[in-house]
Amino acid sequence: MRMILPPIAYRRVVDRELTAFFRTHRNPIFNRAISRLCRFYNVRRPRISWFEYLDWGKTAGKTYTDGRIHLVHPENWKRGRIYNTERMWVQMIYHEMAHFLFWTDAESKADLYMRRMVSGLRPAQRARKAVASARRSVTRRSVSRARPGIRTRRQRIRAAAKIRATRRARRSRAA
Repeated sequence: MRMILPPIAYRRVVDRELTAFFRTHRNPIFNRAISRLCRFYNVRRPRISWFEYLDWGKTAGKTYTDGRIHLVHPENWKRGRIYNTERMWVQMIYHEMAHFLFWTDAESKADLYMRRMVSGLRPAQRARKAVASARRSVTRRSVSRARPGIRTRRQRIRAAAKIRATRRARRSRAA
């Protein structure tokens, strides 16, 4: 699925502003970040309302079909949650903005948008090491081997005949 995202430099600015808002709780910083996203996609800015909690603390944000977004404020995000990190809050904002931008097949598109907005923002040390070790192990393998799960019809018939023959031999030895 093709999805248009802002350039990485643009995404870093938006991410920095959302992170600054999470720490300082200054509304102009948040408004700037949301306005940047809306300007990039050429859509009107959603009406955002802040709440202490939504759905008895189970929901972090809710987007409505008329363009309203209800969000849990960062001050309240830190209380009473297992995953109360700054990163999780920023990713929740991306998720709800994706609901605002993509109405059809909203949940899967919102998750995909959130993952792609976050990818490439910060270099992950562990991920690079894992990729390097995986590359080394792939080069050691023999590439010319055939894939073991794929057989022709003739090979399947021969394998079944061998299995039947060994079963008969076992039965005759047991008797």
